[in-house]
Amino acid sequence: MQTIKRILAASVIAVAFMTAPLGSAWAGGDETTKRIVEHHLAAFGAGDMAEVMADYSDTSVILTQGGAVRGKDAIQGLFAGLFAEFAKPGASFNLQKFEVDDDIGYIVWNAETADNVYELGTDTYLIRNGKIEIQTLAVQVKPKK
Repeated sequence: MQTIKRILAASVIAVAFMTAPLGSAWAGGDETTKRIVEHHLAAFGAGDMAEVMADYSDTSVILTQGGAVRGKDAIQGLFAGLFAEFAKPGASFNLQKFEVDDDIGYIVWNAETADNVYELGTDTYLIRNGKIEIQTLAVQVKPKK
């Protein structure tokens, strides 16, 4: 869990650093969407399942290369696997891009864990009523074993 916390702390710092020159005039973005995506990244990095799940509604869906993950129970199962993988020693996460436009958030990232190299990852978030209603997740991943 400490590794996940360090990864996220670096990601939050990177996001803050990337947005600092923009000041209060966040270019092309809605503050609510920005706040929710930042909270989501922070909760993931802290390994805090309750806070991650607080970002989703009962009808949320995550669209992945493997298919749709629908509802809080299924989404929690997805994150349980990710938390287990990223909690292993040596995990790293690099947030490359963070964009917000109205109710849409978009991130590009790469990561490495003991099991996999995530050469490219991208998530898109559609925020409705203060929750992630729809998320897309696509990764180019190479297993180490």
